[in-house]
Amino acid sequence: MAELNLSQATTTNFTGGVPDYIVNSKTLDAITPNQEESYWYFADAPKNYGYYFNIAEIYNAANALCTWAFSRGYKVEDPLMKAQLEHIRGSGNSSFNKIMWQHGVVKLIVGDAFVEVKRNEKDVILNMIPVSPERVRVVFTKSGLIKRYDIWTGSEWKPVKKENMLHSSNKQIADQQHGTSQVEAAKFIVDALNEALQDERIIKHRDKALGIAYYETDKSGKIAYANSQIEKAVKNGEMVGLPKDTVKIEAYPSRSSEDRTGWISYLENRFYQIFGVPRSIASSDGTSEVGGKMGHVIFEPIYTKEQKDLEDDLWIQQGIKITFNRPPSLGGMQPELDESKNTGQIGFQPNDVAATMERE
Repeated sequence: MAELNLSQATTTNFTGGVPDYIVNSKTLDAITPNQEESYWYFADAPKNYGYYFNIAEIYNAANALCTWAFSRGYKVEDPLMKAQLEHIRGSGNSSFNKIMWQHGVVKLIVGDAFVEVKRNEKDVILNMIPVSPERVRVVFTKSGLIKRYDIWTGSEWKPVKKENMLHSSNKQIADQQHGTSQVEAAKFIVDALNEALQDERIIKHRDKALGIAYYETDKSGKIAYANSQIEKAVKNGEMVGLPKDTVKIEAYPSRSSEDRTGWISYLENRFYQIFGVPRSIASSDGTSEVGGKMGHVIFEPIYTKEQKDLEDDLWIQQGIKITFNRPPSLGGMQPELDESKNTGQIGFQPNDVAATMERE
């Protein structure tokens, strides 16, 4: 018989067994000392492209941000420059507007984006051709300044003068040699979200089959045969017939579907917060009218910054003075605080606050 003695009670040691979460430190990239040239390669570009093309949330959020920023046209005061931009065709069938849109998307996903600018001997812009970052290396002087760009042609590096390349960096800080991918900060949440979606897909797909069968036998051959019949019936959507009292099938113990979908919904909302695009911009699903309007108001300085950054890059690097058209603003749609227009308050509120000798 067991001895139930309270003096033998013990405690756990979660403090020593479960370590505290520690944020990894990170240093910024620096040039190689004592060398005439230092290089920066965008080796993570293919991996980030993989997230962009395979993760719907990243795809929609990045596209939506650039659509708001660069899809409403632009204004150019110089008629000569306007004519040059209107004749840009990229690799053949593109336009200046399309090139700027994809330039913005690549900058968000990879962290840096590049467009080679073709000019004639009179410094007239003939064309602008986007170059994917994994085929570009940035060349720095030993003092940390950009010297030129090199483009990989498949067999060798082709040098491109600094003034012939439009280079935009995303959220570059301090003396970083490159921008920061918008995907990097969201990877933890994105990975968790897709793990949850994969798990839920498996559970939903096998929902009618998941369970535990208790057999009235321990013969492995009979159990294997019965399992095969159950599997066949589930696969074909048919009924299964088994002798009475030979097997008992119970549902597989698991969390409710509401718990799993709630976790997925939380991760989706968390992603949009991290990526910087309100969910109402990429999708109206689950968004109230008020929430949608507030999302647009919050989003305005975000897409406006993207426009202003690219406007600055075009002017400083290529001498192109341009202004991207702003989408309609919701910032001035809040109701006016004029109580005289509220007919429900006229006639009684002034009497409540006015100091007079008469009393009603």
